[in-house]
Amino acid sequence: MLFNSYEFFFFFPIVTIIYFLLPQKYRWFHLLAASCVFYCAFIPIYILILFFTILIDYCAGIFIEKSSGQKRKCLLILSLVANIGVLAVFKYYNFLSGNFNAICHLFHLQYNIELLKIILPIGLSFHTFQAMSYTIEVYRGNQKAERHLGIYALYVMFYPQLVAGPIERPQNLLWQFRQKFDFEYGRVTSGLKLMAWGLFKKVVIADRLAVVANQVFGDPYQYDGFPLVIGVVFFSLQIYCDFSGYSDIAIGAARVMGFSLMKNFDRPYSAKTISEFWKRWHISLSTWFRDYLYISIGGNRVSTARRYFNLFFVFTVSGLLHGASWNFVIWGALHGFYLIVGIVTKPIRASFNRITKLSKFPSLLHGIDVTIVCLLVAFAWIFFRAANFADATYIINHLFTIHSFDLKGLLAYINIPVLEAFYPSGLESKVALVSVLIMEAVQYLHQQQAISLRLSEIPFAFRFNLYFLLMMSIILFGMFGKTQFIYFQF
Repeated sequence: MLFNSYEFFFFFPIVTIIYFLLPQKYRWFHLLAASCVFYCAFIPIYILILFFTILIDYCAGIFIEKSSGQKRKCLLILSLVANIGVLAVFKYYNFLSGNFNAICHLFHLQYNIELLKIILPIGLSFHTFQAMSYTIEVYRGNQKAERHLGIYALYVMFYPQLVAGPIERPQNLLWQFRQKFDFEYGRVTSGLKLMAWGLFKKVVIADRLAVVANQVFGDPYQYDGFPLVIGVVFFSLQIYCDFSGYSDIAIGAARVMGFSLMKNFDRPYSAKTISEFWKRWHISLSTWFRDYLYISIGGNRVSTARRYFNLFFVFTVSGLLHGASWNFVIWGALHGFYLIVGIVTKPIRASFNRITKLSKFPSLLHGIDVTIVCLLVAFAWIFFRAANFADATYIINHLFTIHSFDLKGLLAYINIPVLEAFYPSGLESKVALVSVLIMEAVQYLHQQQAISLRLSEIPFAFRFNLYFLLMMSIILFGMFGKTQFIYFQF
C-alpha cells in the first residue's frame, strides 16, 4: 500500500482510531494485523518470505542469548545466512547468473544458467537489515532476546517503516510496543503535520520533478547539453524529496500513535563534505553500515591504507546492496573514492584556503564547499538513475555539449521556458520550481529554529491559514498517479 494512495487515506485513520480505542494488551495484535494488510496490498504471497525470516531470527535470538562461545557465533551466522540468502535469491541471483553467462560467452564456453522470472519483494533490503540488526545486537549483548513472537514480528513488520525505513535498532523500537500511548493532541497534530509535509514533498515536488527526470533518463540519446543537466539536477532533487518525504510520512504516522522513529534526513544537500553528506543522508542506513560492517572490519583502528580500503569496500558493498547492477556498484564506489580523496586532500585544502585568504570569508568558503559536494553527489546520481552503463556514459559525455557560442542564443537556450519541452504547460514547471524554493526556505528556517516552535509563536488564525494552504497545495498540485516511492525497489 502506497502512502500516496487513496487506500492509505482510509487505512491510516481507521487503523489509528481502532488503535486508541483498544486496550493496551490487544494493540500489538491490531498493529501486526494492520501491517500484514498493508504489506499484502503489494504481492500477498511474499508475506510468507517475511514470516520465514521472522521465525528464523526469533528462534536465533533466543538460542544466541542462551549460548556461548563458538555455538553462539554459529547461530548468528545461521541467522545472517538465512536473511542474506533471501536477498541473494530474489535480488542478486539474476545479476550473478547474468554476469556468469557473460563470462562464459566471452570465453566461448557452452554453459548458460537460466534466469528466474521473479519480482523483487517490496522493501526487501529494509526489513532484512532491520532483522539482522536484531540478531547482531542480541549477539553483542546489547539487546535481550524477545520472547513474544508477535512483538518481534511487529518489530520487523511495523507498517510505517516496513518497506523503506527508517531502519530501526531493537533498542529503540521493541520496548515501545509494550508502552501505552494515550491520545495526546499536541503529539497527534505534530505527527499529522509531518505527514502532510512529507506528502507535499512526494506528490507536489518529487513526482513533478520526475516528469523531466524520467523523460531524460528514459531516452537520454534524444538530448544533449542543458536538457541533460536539468534531468540530472531534477533527479537529484526528486530522489531527496521522494525518500525524505516517505521518511517524514513514516515518522509522522508512528508519532501519531505515540511511537518515536529515528530521524533519517537532515538537509544533506547543505553538507560541506561528502562525509557530512552521509551523516545527513539516509542516516539509519549509513549508521547501519558504520556499526555493523565498517567497524567490524576494523574501521579507523587500522593502518591508513587499510582504513582507505575499509571505506572503499563498505561504500562499494552499499552500492551493490542498493541494486543488482554494476551502475549501483559504480555509484557506491564513487562515494568511497570521494571520501578517500576528501581525507587525503584535507590538509592541502586547508593550506590553500589560508594562502588564498578564503578562510577569512567563511560564508563564501561554505558556499564553495556545499556547491562542490552537490556537484559530486549529482554526478554520482547519474549512475544510480541511468538504466545501464552505456546510458550513464552518454549522459556524462554530453552534459556540457554546446552547439552555439552565441551569447544571446545561449541565454535563450538555458532560460526556464526550456522546461516546457517536458511539461504540457509552463505552469507545471513553475509549480515544481516554486515548490522546491518553498521546501528549501522551510528547511532553512527549521535549521535556525524548530518549525514547530516558530508556528507556536504565530497567531492561530495565521497558523491555520498556513496549514490550509499546505493541504490545498497537495490537493490542487499533487500528482496522485499511484507512483511508487523510489526506494521501494531496494
